[in-house]
Amino acid sequence: MDVGSVICMNFSKEKMKEVIHYIIGKCEHKTNFGRTVLYKLLYFSDFDYFELNKKAITNETYEKYPYGPLPIHFDEVKEELVDEKKIIETESDIFPGSIHTKFKYKSLTSPAINLLNNDELERIDETIKLLSNKTAGEISDYSHDDIPWRATEDKEVIDYYYVFYRNPPYSIRELNV
Repeated sequence: MDVGSVICMNFSKEKMKEVIHYIIGKCEHKTNFGRTVLYKLLYFSDFDYFELNKKAITNETYEKYPYGPLPIHFDEVKEELVDEKKIIETESDIFPGSIHTKFKYKSLTSPAINLLNNDELERIDETIKLLSNKTAGEISDYSHDDIPWRATEDKEVIDYYYVFYRNPPYSIRELNV
């Protein structure tokens, strides 16, 4: 049985909404902050927390894609936040005439953090502190050297348990010693 699938069975959409909204509220002012950076901040928050606590914050399922880990429920959760008028998403060309789109996010209300405990918030804040200043390319490249992503086949579920094979600078347990 796939471990990632077991973890996803306990996916918490409401918690995921809080985490996405919280990260947007903390990072929306950064010029580099867009969908790619948001995806990676979600991934590292969940996987780093799992490494320390043997459970993820949201229990989201992440799949391996060429630009790094992709949270599979992102669009659904993001759309609910937009419908609830908590965030907005804007799209624009990366540069005029580009075929690539840049997605930006802005919080319209203060993020609720009713479902997140202090340890979870601390881990999210640490992830933001460590990684949120990276460009989309830099954070994608960074995610490509993380063992969970490297050990997974393309378009397959990334197994949370691979975090226990991490080396520095990815291993949070080693950093916390």
